[in-house]
Amino acid sequence: MNNLLPTTTAGSLPKPSWLAQPEKLWSPWKLSGDELTEGTHDALRLSLDDQRQAGIDIVSDGEQTRQHFVTTFIEHLSGVDFEKRETVRIRDRYDASVPTVVGAVSREKPVFVDDARFLRGQTDQPIKWALPGPMTMVDTLYDAHYKSREKLAWEFATILNQEARELQAAGVDIIQFDEPAFNVFFDEVNDWGVAVLEKAIEGLTCETAVHVCYGYGIKANTDWKETLGAEWREYEGIFPKLQASDIDIVSLECHNSHVPIDLIELLRGKKVMVGAIDVATATIETPEEVARTLQRALEFVDADKLYPSTNCGMAPLPRSVARAKLAALGAGAGLLRGELSS
Repeated sequence: MNNLLPTTTAGSLPKPSWLAQPEKLWSPWKLSGDELTEGTHDALRLSLDDQRQAGIDIVSDGEQTRQHFVTTFIEHLSGVDFEKRETVRIRDRYDASVPTVVGAVSREKPVFVDDARFLRGQTDQPIKWALPGPMTMVDTLYDAHYKSREKLAWEFATILNQEARELQAAGVDIIQFDEPAFNVFFDEVNDWGVAVLEKAIEGLTCETAVHVCYGYGIKANTDWKETLGAEWREYEGIFPKLQASDIDIVSLECHNSHVPIDLIELLRGKKVMVGAIDVATATIETPEEVARTLQRALEFVDADKLYPSTNCGMAPLPRSVARAKLAALGAGAGLLRGELSS
């Protein structure tokens, strides 16, 4: 692994067409039972190989074993009824039909631990595993039981902590919590969101990360971005609290976004996963473009704390595009590494 500017991805990679319909979020599985287990593990191996070939240093499962970054985890919990659905506003951006919390939530058994163990057996490289963050989980449900976003978030944090401890024991090096909701509910983030996140990482000795982005390249997100103006300053409202938190790494969106790069200064001292690949377009970045984005970030984060990454997950993109973007990320980080070492 490259010790300087180690590359990684924010999350999902596209699934093969024999496993699920390509270029679609929430795409249903084309296999079932034992065939599905075997198929997702085959897809995980392919995803891992794509990352290796692109020169990605810290690898992941590409989220091949889950349909969705939030709901697949929730499906394994008790207290949530997936038949009983309500329409709620997700991230204050779009309406969606979501499951209902009908009773006390709990985790009867591990959710991703077997998959993580399988990934660990496939590679000697450091591995990163993504879990949904507590606030984003709350924002993806209708709560008919706790009647309090904060109370439900604390319950989820306890459950996530159980899962995270077992993922660590299975050999995961970095556990990442996906919190797109942090980019929307700033008062809640500062009032209780970061505290709840710290509950989720309690007692962990592996590294921890939080991923806060502007979302997949889907219409609801791109429409929302159009309303944000020439400068996207959302991070300004949450970075000071994250900088003071126990989280080791903050993952953010930079390339092709209107995020002022100097906001990274607010995280000084933290490791930063700098998103240098735009997931909302099929245009392939050049290695030089990637290197430029990373170079600009270096004014505000020390080189030994910069992790080149993607802006967000790439599940909705064609596989050939995602592979080319991964290669650009690996090559771009290599260019800058060469400059820094010379």
